[in-house]
Amino acid sequence: MSDRIRIVRIISRLNIGGPAIHVALLTALMNDETFESTLITGSIGDEEGDMTYYAAQHGVTPVMVEALGRELHPLRDIRTLWELTRLLRKLRPDVVHTHTAKAGFVGRWAARFAGVPVIVHTFHGHVFEGYFGPLKTRFFLSLEQATARITDVVLTLTQSLRRDLADKFRIARAERITVLPLGLDLAPIAAVPRKAGAFRARIGVPAETPLVGIAGRMVPIKNHALFLDAAAQIHAQRPDVRFVIIGDGELRADLEQKIDALALREVVTVTGWISDMAHAYADLDVFALSSINEGTPVTVIEALAAGCPVVATHVGGLPDLLEGGRLGKLVSSGNSHALAESILETLDNPPDPMPGRQAVLSQYGIDRLVSDLSALYRAQLAKKKKARA
Repeated sequence: MSDRIRIVRIISRLNIGGPAIHVALLTALMNDETFESTLITGSIGDEEGDMTYYAAQHGVTPVMVEALGRELHPLRDIRTLWELTRLLRKLRPDVVHTHTAKAGFVGRWAARFAGVPVIVHTFHGHVFEGYFGPLKTRFFLSLEQATARITDVVLTLTQSLRRDLADKFRIARAERITVLPLGLDLAPIAAVPRKAGAFRARIGVPAETPLVGIAGRMVPIKNHALFLDAAAQIHAQRPDVRFVIIGDGELRADLEQKIDALALREVVTVTGWISDMAHAYADLDVFALSSINEGTPVTVIEALAAGCPVVATHVGGLPDLLEGGRLGKLVSSGNSHALAESILETLDNPPDPMPGRQAVLSQYGIDRLVSDLSALYRAQLAKKKKARA
């Protein structure tokens, strides 16, 4: 029998975004002489971008539990809970580490019923603001509060998220929540030279033309409409500026209509999902984020690693990530005029990219996260072993 520590990582689905990158990298890198890792995930929606290719590139083949990817449904998910419990009893992990809301709920209870020694959950953000109505939000809060009580370690990516979970939403006491920043493979992004030109050639934007971009799922929480309103104001002052929207989702048709309504069709390109984001960041003059709520957006970390200036809304974990505005401009959520003005200021006076690049490369590298989690898992297992002695 192997003496390696068995880890099962569970995520709702591998749709495009930071959590999918995070779990794929961790599963790949924590498979060595010390750890044996398995990734469990659910199905991906028809309108979502699929990052299963990213896991495959890193040698990770997930175990599929299809229903994990669907919206939480208490009665239907009793079967999902049972299926996952049976799977965990078969795998017999030492640690179950869950990610994202539904996998966090079903996965932690399955781990409890399967007798898993250590249960860990990472909040990459939260769904308690900007996602649902009051009743549904209250329901999810109640589930999270109950589930936190069976969780050995609750992790967040930022101090602000830790404060929200402890003080605002009372998920768990602050002393039970540990901040552990994201870890990403940023070296390939940092290695692409600024203005390499490959992305601009693809979308037909000349090298000398100012280019402002946004990337992410086209869903209400990302508020692409605010970005387009700001683009219209910028276009009125600087007709030479071009804009690109990278991504796809349920609101794409609405956003395409808005582009036409604002008479921006000649200056806005919508690419859909792309896999080569490194060259996109390299060719942008400004990367913008217009979200209503965020955890720690990978796109902003990657943009900074690429040396691309960032303008983002002052929400969620962004003030922590951008160090209060030192590493990028922060604007009020919902204020298209402030977003437009900050983008124009950045185009006119590009900041030194080195502070942002150095900060994210040192703080958000994957090796640092693997080391931190290795120590955390070992400490928790030793604590449980001591308690049983």
